[in-house]
Amino acid sequence: MKSASEILQSHEKFHITLGLERISKILEILDNPQNKYKVIHIAGTNGKGSTAKIINQLLIEAGYKTGLYTSPHIFEYEERISVNNEKISSFVFNTLTQKIDEFAKSNNIELSEFELLTAVAFYYFFVKQVDYVVLETGLGGLYDATNVIENPESIAITSIDLDHTERLGKTIDEIALQKAGIIKKNSFVAVSKDNKGYDVIKKKIEEVKAKEATLPEVTVKYENQKNTAIINNNEYEFNLLGSHQAQNLALALGAVNHLKLDDNVIKKALKEVSWKYRLDYDSENQILIDSAHNPAGIQTLRNFLDENFKDIKKTFFFGCLKNKDYKEMLKILKKDNDDLYFIEFNHNNSLKYNELDKEFKALKYDFKSLDEIKNIEGIKIICGSIYMLGDILASDR
Repeated sequence: MKSASEILQSHEKFHITLGLERISKILEILDNPQNKYKVIHIAGTNGKGSTAKIINQLLIEAGYKTGLYTSPHIFEYEERISVNNEKISSFVFNTLTQKIDEFAKSNNIELSEFELLTAVAFYYFFVKQVDYVVLETGLGGLYDATNVIENPESIAITSIDLDHTERLGKTIDEIALQKAGIIKKNSFVAVSKDNKGYDVIKKKIEEVKAKEATLPEVTVKYENQKNTAIINNNEYEFNLLGSHQAQNLALALGAVNHLKLDDNVIKKALKEVSWKYRLDYDSENQILIDSAHNPAGIQTLRNFLDENFKDIKKTFFFGCLKNKDYKEMLKILKKDNDDLYFIEFNHNNSLKYNELDKEFKALKYDFKSLDEIKNIEGIKIICGSIYMLGDILASDR
């Protein structure tokens, strides 16, 4: 019998015909497990994962049994599905994927890879009898498989920028409209007024009679290798780096504001929350790994470097997919005194070295392990594609 990984990889990643018909059919066969727990739903271009991780930790520390569904994975599919930070076991994941795939085929339901994954996650959370599910959209919102949730308790819309324009629209407003598609009646909606798509999102909130959540005032600073979140003038030790995390933290707190969490819960959650390979800094070896893979994400990375490592030599190890705007990313990322190495990696849509514009003066680099770059002077930054990180860092897990 095929493994879950083999089954999932045999399914299309996307369907030409967008919609919720296929996922709705398979979930109906499974007795709609997605309606049997409370859901906090998250959409946006950048920051979804960090916001989801913060909310997840807040709920766990508050005593709720909490499921978390994120995407994509770095090394294995099981990373996407967890309960109280314990990822689904390979045995259970294989069993559920095989069974749900069989149900779909016997009922002539042609699921995409993400639809099948989402059905597995929803059913697993039901079996584990969770109180809450923190649910990250895969792509967009309106037609995303996760949008079968009828009555989410609350919603967070993270920063919106241009990405996946071939599927979501070519303007901020078009993309914002897709993301806002997860907003439902009576849900609390956490969104920053600084969000580029705020006007579109606000209009959707009013149309469906949702409730805009109150966001706290938050800043995040990194000094002397210590990260601190300042929430309404109170300081908390915080485990996620970057001043941009202030907005994600504000959204997370806004999304659970109605739960009136104790300050000790917030303090413990912020100290414990982690998100692998997202501004993940090894200060001993001066290696920073970040999954930034679009211009907005790369700008956030560059801002962090400029704010905290201004006078330190920087060496970038970069690789990305062909459909990403790598020229814009590299223009943001690399400055005159920085070194740039380009990494080819194992993915059918990865950008090759001979396709890279020579203006960036990059050298090809055959990455073997983190050990081989530790002694390079200054800070070493690996970024550009989540798929690249999964490929080149497999031996360093």
